[in-house]
Amino acid sequence: MNDIKTLANKTVVVLGGSAGIGLATAKAAATEGASVIIASSNQQRINSALEQLPQGSKGFAVDLSSEENIKNFFDKIGQFDHLVYTAGENLVVSDLDKIDLDKSRQFFNLRYWSALAAVKHGSAKINAGGSVTLTSGSGGFRPMKGWVIAASICTMMEGLTRALAVELAPLRVNCVMPGFVKTDLWGNIPEADREAMFKSAGESLPVKHVASPEEIAQTYLYLIKQTYSTGQCVVVDGGGVLA
Repeated sequence: MNDIKTLANKTVVVLGGSAGIGLATAKAAATEGASVIIASSNQQRINSALEQLPQGSKGFAVDLSSEENIKNFFDKIGQFDHLVYTAGENLVVSDLDKIDLDKSRQFFNLRYWSALAAVKHGSAKINAGGSVTLTSGSGGFRPMKGWVIAASICTMMEGLTRALAVELAPLRVNCVMPGFVKTDLWGNIPEADREAMFKSAGESLPVKHVASPEEIAQTYLYLIKQTYSTGQCVVVDGGGVLA
């Protein structure tokens, strides 16, 4: 068995790293030998996450909706090797005639504009050979009813990834596009309805289950370590776009 720590002596920064896919990615990177720095808006979740990460991991409570806060964060931590952005708020679906445009703009703030701000201020701190991995979703490929806002954000993230890969070359910029994942982002849906949704979604997928955060985290790890991929948006959805 190969036990070489492939990310030894590397530092991985995960924005949105206190829960869900972000925390799973931080754990996976740490298992590969990386030093991990996580950030999210909630200090309590940061503290809980640090208890699950190796000693020496660092965590910061940062309001990622503020560009100034993002800039100050990167100024504080200094040089590093890989940036992962997974931050997002609870998902909301709505029929077109019920969409509140002012509230909907807030979803773009954290998922798109803050991701762009993170790359704007963080990319100059990334060491040679490093990478950026953003987060989108498979909703842009096959949106369901009520997914107008979610599908729009997903498609925007694809374009952003490709543009940044060109803009920042030779720094690699890629994006993970998960399908259904069991995370707290579905927490606004009542538990019984949520479990019924996961069960129904899992049965419809070729792989017959909804992903865990740990399964999705492996895709981030792949893009961090795959030194010949850039501008790529990798769908990991259990075959959802085929179902």
